[in-house]
Amino acid sequence: MMRDMNTLVTPSPTPSDPAVIAVFGISNCDSVKKARRWLAQQGVAYAFHDFKKGGVPADQLPSWIATLGWEKLLNRKGTTWRQLDATAQAAVVDVQSASALMLAQPSVIKRPVIDWGRGRISVGFDIDSFTASLP
Repeated sequence: MMRDMNTLVTPSPTPSDPAVIAVFGISNCDSVKKARRWLAQQGVAYAFHDFKKGGVPADQLPSWIATLGWEKLLNRKGTTWRQLDATAQAAVVDVQSASALMLAQPSVIKRPVIDWGRGRISVGFDIDSFTASLP
């Protein structure tokens, strides 16, 4: 049974628990909804962290960037990016500037970010990728 933001599908694990798949995103994002629905349909336990309510986990962002690259993690097609003025957009040129923007405006991160455990991180919803990533 899926519950609302930051509640868990399994008893007591947290998004930082390496034994549990962690889904990071925004609860009303269509891609996040699809990912959560798919995981639930597969009977996969996961923890959900909502960026809007809990912010971006600053301790995990560096590992996401190291694994995926800041360019892949930054959603330049989304509404939040498009609403930034040209100067703010032009200022995002490296890891530091991208990290600062992602921490300040979590909606600019592509979603969902999935921590599959054992150092495996993915972004976005893709059934083939999800199937291959299951433990």
